[in-house]
Amino acid sequence: QVQLVESGGGLVQAGGSLRLSCAASGRTFSSYAMGWFRQAPGKAPTLVAAINWDTGTTYYSDSVEDRATISKDSAKTTVYLQINSLKPGDSGVYSCAARRGYISVKSDAYDYWGQGTQVTVAS
Repeated sequence: QVQLVESGGGLVQAGGSLRLSCAASGRTFSSYAMGWFRQAPGKAPTLVAAINWDTGTTYYSDSVEDRATISKDSAKTTVYLQINSLKPGDSGVYSCAARRGYISVKSDAYDYWGQGTQVTVAS
């Protein structure tokens, strides 16, 4: 059974940084894409960043491209998302998701989801 468990969220002041972690288990994630989605209240989840497990190819949304780094630790089967210079607009529930194949920006393309972790950026 695949499990994705996020951690690292919380309340952060604008301009600060945080690192989210997604611990994955239940299968090997070779040939999978791992994504971080953000969902604000009343809005659909949007892809913030993603990484291909095998190739290391990454994707960043325009909103975080110069401020975020997604990475993985294969030994720990964990994906990280570091975001610097946080803005109030970065607030939301951040969820880790996995899909077999290439990176997709569509949330419904992902097969597995974590429970999410709340990030609140105070101005």
